[in-house]
Amino acid sequence: MDALLTEGGTVLAAFWMTVRLTAVSALGSLVLGTLLTAMRVAPLGSLRAAATAYVTVARNTPLTLVLLFTGLGLGANLGLELSDDIATNNFWLAVIGLTAYTSAFVCEALRSGLNTVPVGQAEAARSLGLGFVRTLALITLPQAFRAVVAPLGSILIALTKNTTIALVVGVAEASVRMRELVETYGDQVIEIFLGFAAGFVLLCLPMGLAFGWLSKRMAVTR
Repeated sequence: MDALLTEGGTVLAAFWMTVRLTAVSALGSLVLGTLLTAMRVAPLGSLRAAATAYVTVARNTPLTLVLLFTGLGLGANLGLELSDDIATNNFWLAVIGLTAYTSAFVCEALRSGLNTVPVGQAEAARSLGLGFVRTLALITLPQAFRAVVAPLGSILIALTKNTTIALVVGVAEASVRMRELVETYGDQVIEIFLGFAAGFVLLCLPMGLAFGWLSKRMAVTR
């Protein structure tokens, strides 16, 4: 544990990077996942096919490969630069990869939530003159979100743990710092591991409890 105390500032900075990656990627995943959900239930067959293909590929591709594509493919080969600073550019490349991957799971969770909404509600909305977009935005999606609060919480916790793979893109988050500490303080491997494990528990446990409470609070009685 002495290693963690000695490198306390570095460890805290690494966990702050993990929090930033999680927060920004979660927001992007929620937006993109909602858009994909709308496409999957759209009346146009081409939109449904495109969204289905995207979700199928993303869900069945290892996250490591996705991040390698964003880091090496978009960053190194295609020269995508989102910032002049290398560290900031790597951060945004990691966010793109995490968002592209996680949004597929958000889409599937929301689509399952839509299945819990009675079909009659959408039919009633259309009979009142509401189009597909307004029916989705005002009637069905709000209820779908309430129905899948717990699954979305699980996806967020998984995203938090998935940020450890951001080292593929060169982002100095918690797992990178842990590896560096293990290499420097080889005689304290167990203490370092337990310290970082406790850090992730402190990040994930409150989220699980909060989403569990929110799920019960927002549950729809049918």
